[in-house]
Amino acid sequence: MTQRFSVAGKRILITGASSGFGARFAVALAEEGADVVLAARRVEKLEQTAEAVRKLGREATVVAMDVSDHASVGAAFDSMPPVDVVVNNAGISHEGPTDSLTEEEWDAVVDTNLKGVWAVSKFAIQKWKQDQRPGSLVNIASILGLRVGGRVAAYTASKAAVVQLTKSLALDFARYNIRCNAICPGYVETDINKDFFDSPQAEKMLKRIPYRRLGQIDELVGPLLLLASDASSYMTGAIIAVDGGHLCNTL
Repeated sequence: MTQRFSVAGKRILITGASSGFGARFAVALAEEGADVVLAARRVEKLEQTAEAVRKLGREATVVAMDVSDHASVGAAFDSMPPVDVVVNNAGISHEGPTDSLTEEEWDAVVDTNLKGVWAVSKFAIQKWKQDQRPGSLVNIASILGLRVGGRVAAYTASKAAVVQLTKSLALDFARYNIRCNAICPGYVETDINKDFFDSPQAEKMLKRIPYRRLGQIDELVGPLLLLASDASSYMTGAIIAVDGGHLCNTL
């Protein structure tokens, strides 16, 4: 049974792999036997993760890629070895009132979170079709693509669009045996947000989560393995919330 969820022998591209979700995903996938391609704007930040992967006996390829730059994505795909799975993880946010956002701030979020997913998916699909190979896209969206959060308009809009893009890609490319699914994390503790969630201001937010706690990055690994492996061979267009029941609470 466990072999159904195996990613052993697969090569998996992870964008935004220099820290946070991406770095942990890379190590977790390598622990399960996958080779990885690590992509981010600054390759020097990827080397620590690459070394951790290599210590597990797996291959780690480091590529420079700015997902918001179409040409950069294309060049990265030209330079990297063929991949079986793509994890579209790169993403940023900007907090503040919508009417104070500058055009540059809006574009930075939307270009990274939405345009980046489109560009990476586009080049991956082209390669898979050219090689007549199956492929799996795993998009990291957010529960804020399914419900609204305050003061993060560009982020919520971009993640909602990623949810719809996921379904559109699933519909358009199923005939080529190319799957596209999404994971929508709830509030998950990372190094970036740890201080905030240790503060009194976070107590009200945590009370809205039925589990009454934050998620941990490792709790996203199971759904990731499902979608990256052949266990999900008949799944495409699925949107999986991993949020401790947060979406169940409409308050």
